[in-house]
Amino acid sequence: MTGMNMSRHKVTVNTCGSYDPETVLAALPDEPFAVILPGHRVVLKPNWVMESRRHAPQEWEQIITHPAVITAVLHKVLDRLAGRGEITITDGPITEACFEKLMRRYPVAAWQELCAGRGVSFAIVDLRDHEWLTQNGVTVQRTALPGDPRGKVLVDLVGGTSEFEGHQRPPLGYYGADYDRAETNRAHDGVHNLYSVSRTVIESDVFINLPKLKTHRKAGITCCLKNLVGINTYKNYLPHHSEGGPAQGGDQFPGADLRTSVEGPLLRLVKQYLFRREAIARLLSPVNTLGKKILGDSANVVRDGNWHGNDTAWRMILDLNKVLFYAGADGVMRADRPDQAKAYIGVVDAVIGGDGDGPLAADPVTMGRLVTGVNPVAIDAVCATLMGFYPHRIPSISRAPEVRKYRICDFTLAEVEAVVDGVCFPIAQIPGTSITPFRPQFGWKGYIDTPLGSTKGGNE
Repeated sequence: MTGMNMSRHKVTVNTCGSYDPETVLAALPDEPFAVILPGHRVVLKPNWVMESRRHAPQEWEQIITHPAVITAVLHKVLDRLAGRGEITITDGPITEACFEKLMRRYPVAAWQELCAGRGVSFAIVDLRDHEWLTQNGVTVQRTALPGDPRGKVLVDLVGGTSEFEGHQRPPLGYYGADYDRAETNRAHDGVHNLYSVSRTVIESDVFINLPKLKTHRKAGITCCLKNLVGINTYKNYLPHHSEGGPAQGGDQFPGADLRTSVEGPLLRLVKQYLFRREAIARLLSPVNTLGKKILGDSANVVRDGNWHGNDTAWRMILDLNKVLFYAGADGVMRADRPDQAKAYIGVVDAVIGGDGDGPLAADPVTMGRLVTGVNPVAIDAVCATLMGFYPHRIPSISRAPEVRKYRICDFTLAEVEAVVDGVCFPIAQIPGTSITPFRPQFGWKGYIDTPLGSTKGGNE
């Protein structure tokens, strides 16, 4: 394993003016791919969160990783494998996504032919255990899926091995990805922190992360670190926020008022006892539309941890990165040595990114960049800077160098460097001409785009 090499704190930022295949391929440096050897099992993990922008099925380029980027990376990998090895492209979209519609965006047959012609095994895998049908934001049908053909790996980060160590679990508990809060809280009981992840991913020799650069409601941005939510086979094990407001030890809401005092208990009751039953959920789904009119739509009202005070999601994100780098196929964490972590490459699709109400309803932003590196913390710090945001304001980035057990990086953010079109800059000195301002998701506005020590705007 050679995942964290001497250039781990350096990130390459190359101009890529379009999704023309030759342009994309030319913007990919060779150096990160040198870790791939003939015979390796290589996983490509794009951002396939959903087939299109929510409520706008004709828009997708700012939501998911572009096919031209995946194709270019495939060429690089095939050159290194030299006719021996395996390539798997895999992700676990949100449960309401339609994988069949997602695949229509991609040249799957051409990828299969390309790999077969080079003598390399190829597969595309939907990691999810279930796909949901939703109506008005309510789950009304659940369909079981085969998931990872190699199975799943259960990893329990106990005590100080998890970033939830020292986080006082709120009296109302954590909320995951489903209506069954009890299941999420059994998985994260204050000592144990259970994650169910893809065996294909864990057993890979090289992991290539291919995120789409976007803003994110719960994490500030979604890039390399956040993209690992997609290696999960069961998302209800992932704490997304803590129930209640700050006065109740939670981060679901930024404060207490008449709306939140009514909404919090009402939603817990409805989700736990009514929406979990599909027949009842189908009958009540129109009520959700009425609820939005009364309590406000999440597009302009902060709820569900969709703000900069979310003190839960970043812990889950960093835990997942620990699992990727250090977990074995038996679920046991290997030695805590960064130089022995899983081989890792990050290629960020920032040709067209997404801002505003990300990740599912983001507006397109043309940045015209491909960003590559071998460490997710360094890559995310540079990408946040290129978006006009402050990495120290994004917990998944700022807290990563503080990790003491199963380190994700062994450098400080100040040591990160960006090589922009061949010219190297310390991260704090990336020129303004290289920055494309993104609009934060509204729960992060006035915070993520504001230096430390400032109290401009936001919900502070």
